[in-house]
Amino acid sequence: MEKDNIIRRENNDATVIPSIQWFPGHMAKTRRLMEKSLRLVDIVVELRDARIPDSSSNPEIRKIVGNKTRAILLNKSDMADDAKTKIWCDYYKQQGIPVLAVDCRSGKGLKAFPAFIQSALTDLIARRKAKGMAGRPIRMMIVGVPNVGKSSLINRLAGGRKTKVEDRPGVTRAEQWVKVAGGMELLDMPGVLWPKFEDPLVGENLALTGAVKDDILDVEALAMRLLERLRELYPAEVRARFGLTEEELAAGSGYDVLTCVGKKRGMLLPGGAINTERAAIAVLDEFRGGQIGRITLELPKGGRR
Repeated sequence: MEKDNIIRRENNDATVIPSIQWFPGHMAKTRRLMEKSLRLVDIVVELRDARIPDSSSNPEIRKIVGNKTRAILLNKSDMADDAKTKIWCDYYKQQGIPVLAVDCRSGKGLKAFPAFIQSALTDLIARRKAKGMAGRPIRMMIVGVPNVGKSSLINRLAGGRKTKVEDRPGVTRAEQWVKVAGGMELLDMPGVLWPKFEDPLVGENLALTGAVKDDILDVEALAMRLLERLRELYPAEVRARFGLTEEELAAGSGYDVLTCVGKKRGMLLPGGAINTERAAIAVLDEFRGGQIGRITLELPKGGRR
């Protein structure tokens, strides 16, 4: 992890977030395991965060998968902006990539998953049927960045808690085969990031949504940056959630908005100073939990598939 000094500006300038680079050793091991296991599966299903579909797309996965059939699940769609999720789905469909918006925790959208996979593998299924292999299980690899919901997906499809789920990146450490209904077998892979984020905004988005551990970040600067972005994208939702006036949200930098949030919530230190760290944790937790509103931080820009 590389983290420069955070610059907190108490004027109208934007909060500066350092370039985030984080690539633990177990992620390099996962990449090698993925390469080795690819020949065992018929399709690669990549989970992405519907709030940041581009930023949660791992370029290492695309390199490894190559020409193998793949599909995209936009998870956490219940916390994303519906209209923008539709834009993303249309974007991938135009490129011939099967895509399905789901929420793995509630199970929303997952009833369509078996038919979705069968449609993506129409040609393969037809070839197997012609060879008398119609009953052969469909085997798929489930991949994605940390904390995107792979374990929740598998638990839902398997009808129970078949793999450990925690709301922390990096919990799933080893590959797991799981049999599910519909003649399918799933290979769960540990979450994997990549060695270098070429676009600093990618690292920022991953940090905001919890794919990078908070204990290696400056949560106050991260919350300031989030508030600055949300007041441009979703000002009404921010005002409603934190009880801010238009003037309070618009005035000053992310630091000013964060201190205002802390004051409104009564988050004070001895002596009356605002506890900005506590306020920052609340802002990030409530964003990640979908409590501020249904929010999407990016739209397609002709970038990564």
